Amino acid sequence: MRADVGSFFMSQSGHHTLPAHRQLAALCYRKGPTGREVLLVTSSTGRWILPKGWPMGGKKPAEAALIEAWEEGGVKKGKVARTPIGSFVGTKITPSGDEEPCRTDVYAVKVEKTVADYPEAQRRDRIWVSPRVAADMVHEDGLREILLRF
Repeated sequence: MRADVGSFFMSQSGHHTLPAHRQLAALCYRKGPTGREVLLVTSSTGRWILPKGWPMGGKKPAEAALIEAWEEGGVKKGKVARTPIGSFVGTKITPSGDEEPCRTDVYAVKVEKTVADYPEAQRRDRIWVSPRVAADMVHEDGLREILLRF
């Protein structure tokens, strides 16, 4: 597995190591009236995030990212990049309430069609904004950097 320097974290023992968990995210984009726009959705806690989820058995990571874009953001048709455009480390809350680091690989998705009726439409809000505005809306520094470079 290739890892960016920013993907490592400092363990309690003082050693750099990779996070134990991995997710896949879709950086969905389209051409808007004033330039490129990206899609953000709300998390279960109301924060603005990219559509993301866990790897799926039998699916390539890019395919899984595209499925998350459909389920969480209503992206009915899009073209996903085969390789991630970047990765960042965030935190996941375990069922026992512990915080654990999680590496998220980000795949660009050129959106061709969205729909209003999608699996998680009742659970999530979605918004299209410029990458710069999106960078101000998200909480993870690594994701912010990816959005500003996009």
